[in-house]
Amino acid sequence: MKNLCTRFYNDEAGFVVSAELILVSTITVLALVCGLSEVAYGINGELEDVGAAFGSLNQSFCFSGFSTCGCKNNKSSGSCFTDHTDLCDGQNDIQSMAPTGEQGGNNW
Repeated sequence: MKNLCTRFYNDEAGFVVSAELILVSTITVLALVCGLSEVAYGINGELEDVGAAFGSLNQSFCFSGFSTCGCKNNKSSGSCFTDHTDLCDGQNDIQSMAPTGEQGGNNW
């Protein structure tokens, strides 16, 4: 048993392999972080395009009223809605801002 413990203590064959694995795994993690950062940037750009497309839809409508000339003389008035431009309806409206400090006083 003492001989086995001595051989195990003096064995350095696995050191090079573990050092290489640490180096390879570190490079892999750094590459994944950079790659996923670019993927997130691309997804945010595409989602902003989708949001701008929804914002550019014109939801205005208008219909006229009618009246019937029967025994009760029924009437109905028309309706209109005009869709105006909202605050963030344009392209490239999402922009990052620097963090701001808290304002003093009551925050409710």
